[in-house]
Amino acid sequence: MAEISDWAKTLQKEGALGPRLTLADEAADNLREFILLEKLAPGTPIPERELAGALGISRTPLREALRLLEIEGLVEYSSTRRPKVADPSIEEIEQNIVVLGALESLAGGLACQHASDAAIDVILQLNQRMATGEAADELEFFRLDMLFHAKIVEASGNEPLIETHRQYNARLWRARFISSRRSTRRVNTLAEHQAISEALQQRDAAATEQLMRSHLSSTVENIKQAKRQEQINEA
Repeated sequence: MAEISDWAKTLQKEGALGPRLTLADEAADNLREFILLEKLAPGTPIPERELAGALGISRTPLREALRLLEIEGLVEYSSTRRPKVADPSIEEIEQNIVVLGALESLAGGLACQHASDAAIDVILQLNQRMATGEAADELEFFRLDMLFHAKIVEASGNEPLIETHRQYNARLWRARFISSRRSTRRVNTLAEHQAISEALQQRDAAATEQLMRSHLSSTVENIKQAKRQEQINEA
């Protein structure tokens, strides 16, 4: 029997699936976490047979999981349809963030105009959960962060905007996580979320739009700094 890679052994130990979600969904959850935490590094080829064995599933649900992660921009395929962990360029990330910033800015303004008090209360509660340190783990903090943004977009009540935001945000999932996990970023995130929450609560559309747009402006620089640090560590 062929020896499996070190990362596959780790995945086999930490990511074996239980009977909760569909196999494809749970496989996607485990792989997403491995990719976000860089236990599977950008550019790493993903051998389907080995990966299916590590997860204890057949290749059919694995392929469904990989398709889900492809939509999120975490997995990409070569011209011969071989999957690997996506490694987008800074230029590609920056272009997508410009669009995402415009979408979230628009959503913030519309939410001030159309959101119910109950919808805004949900957003305020998410901000409070993050501020009180409920999510000490960096991945859980990031998930709450993304939920905070998603709820603001949902509160806009504009379905085309909600769907377009979902598509662009999926492409930037890992990039936003890299930015979120930087040691100095959490303090800034909490301060910016507080300002956004206050503007939403006051239904100040102009302030909310500006705050939502600027909130994403530091993401590219955070990613550049993270990559520079990686190069220093590898030197």
